[in-house]
Amino acid sequence: MATFLSSAIVCAVRHHGEHGAIARLLTPDHGLLPGYVRGGRSRALRPVLLPGNGVMAEFRARTEAQLAGLTVELIHSRAPLHAEPLPAAAIDWSCALTAAALPEGAPCPALHQALAGLLDAVEAAPAARGWAVALVRYELLLLAELGFGLDLTRCAALGDRGDLAYVSPRSAAAVSRAGAVGYEKLLLPLPPFLLEGGMGDWGQIIDGLHLTGFFLERSVLTDRRADILAARERLVARLKRAVA
Repeated sequence: MATFLSSAIVCAVRHHGEHGAIARLLTPDHGLLPGYVRGGRSRALRPVLLPGNGVMAEFRARTEAQLAGLTVELIHSRAPLHAEPLPAAAIDWSCALTAAALPEGAPCPALHQALAGLLDAVEAAPAARGWAVALVRYELLLLAELGFGLDLTRCAALGDRGDLAYVSPRSAAAVSRAGAVGYEKLLLPLPPFLLEGGMGDWGQIIDGLHLTGFFLERSVLTDRRADILAARERLVARLKRAVA
């Protein structure tokens, strides 16, 4: 990886040494990339290196194996949203998930576009109803990009395409109401907005988060439960309190 410039979304930052930081950024063409930011813990750079911020990043590395040096310039700040509990929780979780789940250096332009759209939705409508559906769809897309996509095209039991209402936790495939008879309690509810588009009511949104959360925990975040999934649990708990 030679020197190159790219727009990017800040996904995760951790301290490194006395003054520096290692940032993990999602770029449109190069996927998730880490880099060392000299002075990343300084007063000037802390507001720049916030999850969800849009930056112009310059990566510099002599070899593919070397951690790149990184300089960043703020393009778009979402710092005000970090002061609001629900938007902050949504940003923290979606960015932490991205940083933890994606392999480094694997291009994923669809995920970059989807994460940017989700963050824009959080910013445009901080009330959760405006972005919660986009969050569920982002998680569903991430599962698919990693090879753990759900098959929502037809019933796993009967093969029919209509009246799909559940997902099998075993096969990750949809199940129709007729195919689910007698097994409803063993299946995961499938919210209609994942099939039909549009918005969902709060019950459907919570069902969607439970659905994607089940497969993220089982297939993607198996060795990072304590630190990564805690952010998601905080988000879901805040959503439930907000709509109670």
